[in-house]
Amino acid sequence: MAELSQPVLRKFVDEIWNAEIVPTLVEYIAIPNKSPSFEPNWEKLGHMEKAVELFVAWAEQKLPALGATLSVERLPGRTPLIFIDVPGSARDGDTVLLYGHLDKQPEMTGWAEGKGPWIPVIEGDKLYGRGGADDGYAMFGALGALLALKEQGVPHARAVVVIEASEESGSPDLPLYMDALAERIGDVSLVVCLDSGCGDYDRLWLTTSLRGMVGGTLRVDVLEEGVHSGDASGVVPSSFRVMRQLLARVEDIETGAIKGDAFNAKIPEERQHQAKVAAQALGDQVYAKFPFVDGMKPNGAELDQLVLNRTWRPALSITGFAGAPEPVNAGNVLRPFTEAKLSLRVPPTTDAKKASAELKRILETDPPYGAKVSYAGEKDGSGWNAPATAPWLEAALEDASHASFGKPVAMMGEGGSIPFMGMLGEKFPRAQFVVTGVLGPHSNAHGPNEFLHIPTGKRVTEVVARVLAAHAAR
Repeated sequence: MAELSQPVLRKFVDEIWNAEIVPTLVEYIAIPNKSPSFEPNWEKLGHMEKAVELFVAWAEQKLPALGATLSVERLPGRTPLIFIDVPGSARDGDTVLLYGHLDKQPEMTGWAEGKGPWIPVIEGDKLYGRGGADDGYAMFGALGALLALKEQGVPHARAVVVIEASEESGSPDLPLYMDALAERIGDVSLVVCLDSGCGDYDRLWLTTSLRGMVGGTLRVDVLEEGVHSGDASGVVPSSFRVMRQLLARVEDIETGAIKGDAFNAKIPEERQHQAKVAAQALGDQVYAKFPFVDGMKPNGAELDQLVLNRTWRPALSITGFAGAPEPVNAGNVLRPFTEAKLSLRVPPTTDAKKASAELKRILETDPPYGAKVSYAGEKDGSGWNAPATAPWLEAALEDASHASFGKPVAMMGEGGSIPFMGMLGEKFPRAQFVVTGVLGPHSNAHGPNEFLHIPTGKRVTEVVARVLAAHAAR
């Protein structure tokens, strides 16, 4: 078996990224192909189709070298899915599944001057714009890794590349495609997901868990219409205060801790140890990566506990608010209602559907003062906790991190969700998982000034190549 040369690998990956991948991602960022949850008219507008065509055009140029086939799968009323089948040169009946997505989050406000979600800008090592890091680079990184192995004659197992277009909406279309393509996918022994984050840009980061999410809208009504606050205050309870009381049933106002067994889970000792290692590697960047206002402090001083707060403990955010005018237009009126969008992150091992039902019960039962309270659950997605890492994969990841980054691998959970992972964990129970990505400090996925750190994209591509080679040789 040919041995993978790191200098040759580095040269190949750098060249294909510089000459082809980055220019194609520049084109991709300019396409406003928002996920269906944010653009119901996605099909009519044609932006998603344009993004698919761009990806397919690039990939089709690489198919002959890999002996691969490509199809764009289309189920009625669903977003399209790119399916690439790359024959293996290793043992038969063994498949690697490489995952990514091409749909995007909406615009968001706050972009720096000269930048915008659909305005690709390269500044030094950073490519700014929506979707490059989350997760447009994934297909290019996956195929780039396979092409690098091909160039050196290093064997790999059969590889299936799946690029979906509904991930930012919670992947509602993906289970249908996975069922429809089950026979063509085959038995998967390794899953590579390139849609996660990294603690810094100095080493390989492996995602070991993902929190789940429970989301919905809480509304409190106290009046049929607004009335003069001088007349009603002190007699009519404020809808905002009633909402504060309801939320206090779930969240400790002093610490932010979430109450109730339905929303909490025991943190495995292995994950606690990994949090300590990650905190040691990151130092103050555990919290300093966030754009705190001057004088603001994080929610605690122990770095490893902050890591666990972000990755294993539940936390509540209010992401939307209705029922109140802009302050400049606010008169002396006691408002009739308050409405808030709740986003409750739950531990990786928590059953999100049960948590959602319990949240509704807690908020709606026996409302203060008999106020009219309604909670409409909208999203509930369970998280994911990786299976124990096989010795061959642990060694391969350590080797890849040293070869590509010059430092040991680090492992840490992520606070966000990738709905695909939990589903794959159930569908392929014997599979090993490599979940990594390029979303590091200040990359700001989903927010303004999102960027792809190009050198990390290159190094992750190298890592995938090395892992695929080790998988074939195990």
